[in-house]
Amino acid sequence: MTPLLISSFVLGIAFCAPPGIITAETIRRGAARGFIPALSVQFGSLVGDTTWATIALTGLAFVIQNNVAKAILSLLGIILMVKLAWDAIKDAREGKHPVSDAPHTATRGDFASGAFLSLGNPMNIVFWTGLGTTVFASIAGTPQPIHFATFFTGFLGGAILWCFFIAGLVAWGRQWMTGTFFRFLNAACGLILFYFAFQLGLQTVQSFI
Repeated sequence: MTPLLISSFVLGIAFCAPPGIITAETIRRGAARGFIPALSVQFGSLVGDTTWATIALTGLAFVIQNNVAKAILSLLGIILMVKLAWDAIKDAREGKHPVSDAPHTATRGDFASGAFLSLGNPMNIVFWTGLGTTVFASIAGTPQPIHFATFFTGFLGGAILWCFFIAGLVAWGRQWMTGTFFRFLNAACGLILFYFAFQLGLQTVQSFI
């Protein structure tokens, strides 16, 4: 159970960390009004992530026992994770900074903004399905409720830790939020996602041997 908890914890951070519109909103609102608005945007985004996760993993529980369905979901997960990893590495090479590419938004409704931005991305369900397949592929037999509970505990733990980290960084460490910081962050997240995509591919091949 501990490997599942650790894997989901790491994936929680890797899922939340790549700079994007949520990060941009966090920086924009946090830079203007401090820690609480930044944290509110991050917590709001967890509402959308959790909603898509529940939808994806509830369906996953019924199809994970079918080898063909598992292979298809694994392939989708690999493709999406490789794409996200490639985008992250590309952004790292280009030194892309999320704030410069984000539109201006209102200065209130921080929590609702984070939730709306996350809920408005249906690609999350594909990512979550692939993510769940990656994590549960290492479990012998049929995943039990305790496995799902452990997964969510680890994932939300990593995600919440990241929420506090990025909100604190915005509020009290703006001098470190340079192009170099985001270049390193993108590169690290890209490598992590490449690693999990490779692991999922390896486990999928081994399951058919």
